[in-house]
Amino acid sequence: MAEKHGSLSINSENIFPIIKKWLYSDHDIFFRELISNGCDAITKLKKLDMMGEYALPEDYKGKIEVIVNPEEKTLKFIDNGIGMTADEVEEYINQIAFSGATDFIEKYKDKTNEDQIIGHFGLGFYSAFMVANEVHIDTLSWQKDAKPVHWECDGGTEFDMTEGTKTDIGTTITLFLNEDVLEFCNEYRAREVIKKYCSFMPTEIYLFRENTTETQTIKASEKSDTDVVIEEIKPEKEEDELKLKIRKRPELLNETQPLWMKHPNECTKEEYLEFYRKVFQDYKEPLFWIHLNMDYPFNLKGILYFPKINMEYESIEGVIKLYNNQVFIADNIKEVIPEFLMLLKGVIDCPDLPLNVSRSALQNDGFVKKISDYITKKVADKLSGMCKTEKEEYDKYWDDISPFIKFGCLKDDKFCEKMTDYILFKNLDGKYLTLPECLEVNKTDPDEAGENETEEKASDTEVVDENGNVVSEEKPDSEENAEEEKKEKIIYYVTDEKQQAQYISMFKAAKMDAVILTHNIDQPFISQLEAKNEGIKFMRIDADLTDTFKAKTSKKAEKELSDAAEAISKVMKKVLKKDKIAVKVEKLKNRKIASMVTLSEESRRMQDMMKMYSMPGMDMGEFGKEGETLILNANHPLVEYVLQNTDGKNVDMICEQLYDLALLQHAPLEPEAMAKFVQRSNDIMMLLTK
Repeated sequence: MAEKHGSLSINSENIFPIIKKWLYSDHDIFFRELISNGCDAITKLKKLDMMGEYALPEDYKGKIEVIVNPEEKTLKFIDNGIGMTADEVEEYINQIAFSGATDFIEKYKDKTNEDQIIGHFGLGFYSAFMVANEVHIDTLSWQKDAKPVHWECDGGTEFDMTEGTKTDIGTTITLFLNEDVLEFCNEYRAREVIKKYCSFMPTEIYLFRENTTETQTIKASEKSDTDVVIEEIKPEKEEDELKLKIRKRPELLNETQPLWMKHPNECTKEEYLEFYRKVFQDYKEPLFWIHLNMDYPFNLKGILYFPKINMEYESIEGVIKLYNNQVFIADNIKEVIPEFLMLLKGVIDCPDLPLNVSRSALQNDGFVKKISDYITKKVADKLSGMCKTEKEEYDKYWDDISPFIKFGCLKDDKFCEKMTDYILFKNLDGKYLTLPECLEVNKTDPDEAGENETEEKASDTEVVDENGNVVSEEKPDSEENAEEEKKEKIIYYVTDEKQQAQYISMFKAAKMDAVILTHNIDQPFISQLEAKNEGIKFMRIDADLTDTFKAKTSKKAEKELSDAAEAISKVMKKVLKKDKIAVKVEKLKNRKIASMVTLSEESRRMQDMMKMYSMPGMDMGEFGKEGETLILNANHPLVEYVLQNTDGKNVDMICEQLYDLALLQHAPLEPEAMAKFVQRSNDIMMLLTK
């Protein structure tokens, strides 16, 4: 085979069907592409005026008109922008993927920048062929003595280009729609799509139906030069103004200066709320918002709203709309938006995003990660700032925003580091505490306070040696602080205020505190906090019986209780038929409590984990029950009776009832156990009647 050297070429016959069928994921996206091209054409013309290359008419107003014609099955896109010469049509249209925007920027690189220039790839125009059997272009360039151009193509690789008849500067693109997409020449469908993609484009976009017979009534003073008057309506009263019936005006569909483009200092609360209602069709007022406004090292603007969510009835799913130069790209692009912020609602506009050629997705780029990190940082700064300076408002919002924040901490280590000290925990009195504040509670047993005071007074008495010198037996403060730091700091928590009501009452009576953690996300969240903060331990309020609830006993009494526990443990295991159950006998300060069950924190978490990962219907048997402990109060008459009458007539019934009552304070009984409990309760009441 002979050696050959040449250049690679693209066969348009092969690439054109690919562009038409596969480049864009949504067929309605041609609206965005053609309107974007029109916006660019108008932007270029304005820049030429600014540079002195062209003088715009005094009454010039850049606009794009979209005209639907269901009868003719056509769509027209008209702009009064820069237009094209025959050579430019040849260059930008006939040569696929040659961008007029790129060429313009290169030509005037010393006089302008690419701000506000939307197009870059030169493929947008060809999206028209996804829906059209035939496409026509009529254009007239801004250049002096330029001649109009008419171009048409039937969707193949051949085109016809002749001198046109257009008399005003700009471009008109006419689409002759194929039969299966005629919905797009319906006025209402067109409005829907334009609002989806183009609601905030920088040039005014008007929609109307060609040859429409629809009318509207205006005051005579409101008439414009473009209005077509059909009829004058004489006023009923002399003082009333003359009214005119005119042909329905084109409808303005977009807002050229969206709120996120303004500086935060220029925006009012009502503007933020109105923007939220309009964009997200949500009439529930958001809790608060974060206005992003960054020019360096990349251009990023946007507004993130924290919505109020009814956790019981709504799924937590937000919407973050991504824009590029005010052009809608997509919802919830995970590469840009941190996963936990997908729960929010908002808009983000970043012209620096590395988009693919269809402008529907992102290219893999490390730059995107920097944008994501910046957004995360801004959210963390906002929340921590609120906690520091607006604590009352922050407290008010906490129940609604806590799932966002905790989810963010689980998903993003940097966010977790910034937010750890600003996580709030609601205590038993409904007060919101930060993590450092939680660690300050429950440090001292209230019953020991008096003893400690006595000890302190005793220590104030001077101790002297044989020479009469004062001897101090106190440890240096540094040693005491070091020992204090080494101690495990426990934060007690509640998962069900009704179910754990007895334990809550005990805590309140002992002047101890706990925090309320009832959301599903709380369990993995506290596990993370424990892993990242050495010495911190979360323990459910019913996980153990602290010394605070026990009455003071002598060593002799403790030995007697231990012996009693050993004896009654055998009875309980036999009656309950539970060999693994642990039984303790304690003298509790509260004499009204007969029995209670505790489940060690480790066992309970393991139990929850197994339930989470077990298959439906899987029998877990006794797994996780090893941490269960039945505590009997030796100060209660029933327990005293059992201890003294282990072989008594009704001891078995009492033991079963004590156990079930303890379980009911800990967790709901299983159906079979509940049936037995009800029957046993009836039997006990029958005994009282005898």
